[in-house]
Amino acid sequence: MKYISTRGQAPALGFEDVLLTGLASDGGLYVPEYWPQFTLEEIATWRGLSYAELAEKIITPFVGEAIPQNDLRQILHDTYQGFDHSAVAPLTQLDSNQWVLELFHGPTLAFKDFALQLLGRLLDYLLARRSEKAVIVGATSGDTGSAAIEGCRHCDNVDIFILHPHQRVSEVQRRQMTTVVADNVHNLAVQGNFDDCQAVVKACFQQQDFLQGKARLVAVNSINWARIMAQVVYYFYAALAVGAPQRSVAFSVPTGNFGDIYAGYVARNMGLPISQLLVATNRNDILHRFMANNQYSKEDLSPTLSPSMDIMVSSNFERLLFDMYGRDGAAIDQLMTSFQQQGTLTVEPWRWELTRQLFDSCSVTDEETCQTIGDAYRNCQYKLDPHSAIGVRAAMTCQRDQQIPMITLATAHPVKFPEAVVRAGLSSPELPDSMADLYEREERYTVIENELAVVQSYVAKYARPLN
Repeated sequence: MKYISTRGQAPALGFEDVLLTGLASDGGLYVPEYWPQFTLEEIATWRGLSYAELAEKIITPFVGEAIPQNDLRQILHDTYQGFDHSAVAPLTQLDSNQWVLELFHGPTLAFKDFALQLLGRLLDYLLARRSEKAVIVGATSGDTGSAAIEGCRHCDNVDIFILHPHQRVSEVQRRQMTTVVADNVHNLAVQGNFDDCQAVVKACFQQQDFLQGKARLVAVNSINWARIMAQVVYYFYAALAVGAPQRSVAFSVPTGNFGDIYAGYVARNMGLPISQLLVATNRNDILHRFMANNQYSKEDLSPTLSPSMDIMVSSNFERLLFDMYGRDGAAIDQLMTSFQQQGTLTVEPWRWELTRQLFDSCSVTDEETCQTIGDAYRNCQYKLDPHSAIGVRAAMTCQRDQQIPMITLATAHPVKFPEAVVRAGLSSPELPDSMADLYEREERYTVIENELAVVQSYVAKYARPLN
């Protein structure tokens, strides 16, 4: 399997190099040169497999010969053995043909554990084989940072620097990052918003000489293809549980950066019968404005009760645009250059209409989010976090076909966002036993200016040398 850039100018790479590269040298994102295909008959034989066994079936075509099969099998087993539910991603029914896929049973109580627990193990495995070191510079609006740190804290060959917007993540999210005390873990609280953090990270990848050859720079955000690859698995897992592939399935996905729902798009391209993918957003709704009105444009960021989706620009959307334009890298390069200059883009109506055959969208206010949290508890005794509540609200509002199971991705445990739960009139969620002492743990982080040179200087100073 080779991977190509969405902007068409970077060299094609194999899985190992894509994992260790992240952003393509031309500024684009790597995608597979073709989509692996599974028949409905083959998918049907996977019913009853454990999560790790299913992951091996789906991930193997993307990895190819880069990792021996027995080693990959062991890495996947170790990754998901650490989740606190034997099903790894259990389903809960909320209403007739309305389901919630619980993706918060990993060590940091968020869906990003599915990819980042795997990514850390893959990185350490490949770096050890190559006798190399890596520096991760990542941006987080909350959950990515803690999941990445947890996935890499024990890595011998990785130093990790996570940028989060200062005072703009929940206390639980912050403490999950800043209370990890390890020589290879560095938390930077940037005086700006998430998009500022993400812009710094992208600039670091475009100007890597600041490391002075000390180590290679690796992406941990969802621009890294391995993140998307790992998330594809739970679409298959959930769909099989409700009757696929003999029946179609629909998904509602709380998303700000378009990575999680893009994984659903990949699953459909691989043969999973998905009839509808529903983009569920808060009032920072650039994706909804595109899906509803063919208008992808920057607006001022508004803080909400669902901060992990407080994003102005969705990085992974470029991957969808690449397919919308027939995988024409030159066209995407021109389109994204224009977007950077003008802050807005539209596509030809026929391209947009084709996309709308699969995608719908919904923007949900804070008030509607709290109402949905309260309704779910009154009706089912089930507590939703605000992001998952947005997904449920969208599912209830925009389900095209009541006969097709609608599965909402529950992306985080409600304890990570107690403000929204309390505002919904419910008691504050309790920390699980594994985190009972979180508020007593010592924090360690550095507040830093929103300046590329300042961040690069800090990373270069504290990154460990190759030997």
